[in-house]
Amino acid sequence: MSQNTAPRPPRADSGATGVHGGTLFAGVLMVVIGIFDILQGIAAIAKDDVYTRVGDYVYKFSLTGWGWTHLILGVLVGLAGFGILKGSEWGRMGGIVLASLNAIAQFLFLPYHTWWALISMAISIIVVWALATDDSSFGKSRAA
Repeated sequence: MSQNTAPRPPRADSGATGVHGGTLFAGVLMVVIGIFDILQGIAAIAKDDVYTRVGDYVYKFSLTGWGWTHLILGVLVGLAGFGILKGSEWGRMGGIVLASLNAIAQFLFLPYHTWWALISMAISIIVVWALATDDSSFGKSRAA
């Protein structure tokens, strides 16, 4: 006896090494956040009047120190974003770590630029979630 079954369409993750779904989204967000962090760092290093001066704050650092922190973190976040878009495992692991560090840095930067820090923290948390939950990429196969 023969069985009438419709042919199965090929799975998207069968043999593909590209970036899919949430990982692609996270990679693009990391590149964008990296660029924004670089610009944020340059503005702080230039001692521009973009940022407010903070009086008594527990995590008070010099504005130049914050600028260099954001500049270096932005370059690293952007590079990890490109690594994610290329489909590398180091980009994914580095992306989780760097997005977490970016969320912490933005939390500490809250009094200087509150709304942008909150938005950047939210985006970083979304990136961590997307990278940690997307199991369809990097050669991982699901049980059929």
